[in-house]
Amino acid sequence: MMAADIYRPGQWTDFFLLVGTGAVTLTGLVFVAMSLNLKGIAVDATHRNRAINTLTGLSLVFLRCALVLMGAQNHRSIGAELFVVAGISAAVFVKGYAQALRMSDRLRVSRIVGGSLVHGVEMIGAALFYLGHLAGLYIAAVAIVTNTCYMITAAWLLVIGVVDEKKQ
Repeated sequence: MMAADIYRPGQWTDFFLLVGTGAVTLTGLVFVAMSLNLKGIAVDATHRNRAINTLTGLSLVFLRCALVLMGAQNHRSIGAELFVVAGISAAVFVKGYAQALRMSDRLRVSRIVGGSLVHGVEMIGAALFYLGHLAGLYIAAVAIVTNTCYMITAAWLLVIGVVDEKKQ
């Protein structure tokens, strides 16, 4: 099979619509949850950086899905878009958690390692797809969903952490 034929948009439209809609909806919910606990988030480095990472990460999941859904694209353009936006997301993620680690002792390194691995896997999948391997799109897609789930847990930790601190 020729590389130009590996991407069939009709087979992926529903997937990217579902994930993109979920990401933008979750972004709104996290924004509301943050606004209810703004003071607690603003004064704590861990909460502040977790909030930035969660909002940015979910917004970038939405952006990936929106870019993939644009018409007249082939595997190279999709692979490049996924790679670049995942790279931006990874950079924001690592920078935010590195800052939180320097400023607070309450953040676990395992969250940075896990999130970094998911971003790396997505970038590898995107690169493989760019090079003409359909399996790369499946790898990137699973990583996008995993990353979204990871950010849901971050949002939960954000809300629970602020609530726990208010009780003390």
